Amino acid sequence: MEEILYRKFGFTSFREGQKEIIESVVSGKDTVAMLPTGSGKSLCYQMPSYLLNIQVLIVSPLLSLMQDQVEQIKYRGEKSVIALNSFLPYKEKVQALHNLRQFRFIFISPEMLVLPEVKKALASCLIRLFVVDEAHCISQWGPDFRPDYMLLGEVKKQLGSPVTLALTATATQKIRSDIRTALKLSSPAEWVYSVNRPNIALNVKQIDSFQQKIEILKEYMRTISSPGIVYFSSKRLADELAAEMHQHLDRQIASYHAGLDTEQRILIQQQFLNDQLDWIFATSAFGMGVNKENIRTVIHFHMPSSMESFVQEIGRAGRDGKKSVSILLYLKGDEKITGNLLELENLSLRQINEYKKIRQETVNQKVVEEKAGISEIQYRVLNYFEKHENHKNWEENVFRLMSDRLRERKEQLTQMTFYATSPTCRRRLVIESFNEREFSSKAHCCDVCGLNLEDFSTEDKGAGSAAQSWEKRLARLLLV
Repeated sequence: MEEILYRKFGFTSFREGQKEIIESVVSGKDTVAMLPTGSGKSLCYQMPSYLLNIQVLIVSPLLSLMQDQVEQIKYRGEKSVIALNSFLPYKEKVQALHNLRQFRFIFISPEMLVLPEVKKALASCLIRLFVVDEAHCISQWGPDFRPDYMLLGEVKKQLGSPVTLALTATATQKIRSDIRTALKLSSPAEWVYSVNRPNIALNVKQIDSFQQKIEILKEYMRTISSPGIVYFSSKRLADELAAEMHQHLDRQIASYHAGLDTEQRILIQQQFLNDQLDWIFATSAFGMGVNKENIRTVIHFHMPSSMESFVQEIGRAGRDGKKSVSILLYLKGDEKITGNLLELENLSLRQINEYKKIRQETVNQKVVEEKAGISEIQYRVLNYFEKHENHKNWEENVFRLMSDRLRERKEQLTQMTFYATSPTCRRRLVIESFNEREFSSKAHCCDVCGLNLEDFSTEDKGAGSAAQSWEKRLARLLLV
């Protein structure tokens, strides 16, 4: 293992947890693994492929994440890798499906995995390792956002039940239970490591007004180390404030959200990865799996909906192990904004019944969405349950499921509000929400424990660190 680790990946030692997870997979055990963000989870499925010389199928949630992983694998010299997604032109896709057996690593989304032509092509392959990357999405997104995640267990069975590896950075006991159920894992090995990232300091700034929140954000961007990410729950506000801050600050800033087309999103992500941008103003659509080591600051302009989402997002900072900071800007009542969004996203019994009634009249998706008053995502969810529920009154079951999900999410939001308002050590609140008890205390813990944000200030006026290489300086000049 050490020889392959050095020859294929250029490392002389494993990070915490990697070797144990790889040995579990290689020995033929289904495995659920939770490693902190930035701890090298991709090695846990890449190395078994070389040790056993096997084909690996990786289910990945985001197109940008898929592309990033494929390019990283190609960068180290491995050519037999492909991402089956909408980026592939039709002819290339047909050719890829015809020659699928030739690829060592196949990346795919849950939605594409269930297409008949894809399932047929995969049936001709010998998939020996089935990987679900960012597996918490099964629980967080599956039932009411991306229901094809709920079919992964059946797909795995159709592939001959290969060894399964579920990887995540944030999974409570309940989420790990959801993962085991959805993937039909009876008694998998579980390797669970601490979510604590000691190098990320935690800070909550209490705000008196919305305008003050904008002014404080501006001040932090002027003084706190970058590169950084600012998270919003509103696409419109992310766009507006990115434009405003770009006018007033000597910083390169871009906004990123699902409202941009795919090419724009990938371009912005690449600019950020290459230190051509100082700050990204983003919704939760940005950051999952982004392999950028030197992110110094993550600011939440709006409150995240859960501790799991919060830990995922702040975990994008400090992947190089150097000191970084998370700042939550909290204005009393912010939780109501997030709560209202949860209510709006939830399906009512009236909408479910309207969908069922209108579907009997037409199969035109746009007509159904308009008449039932539902979004494209809600249509997709209801269409899934309509197909997979086994009795006529499926709508009542779906309504109960949605009501349970809303109740769970409100409980998670209450936990997040407690984090923002409690006088208790922030780090302790984070780790206890994942059923951990012990953690090592560091100098830069949190604002409750005496954190000084001046320790994270910078005099740098350009992207990345002050000591930029001439290549980065030239790239920046050309960009300007």
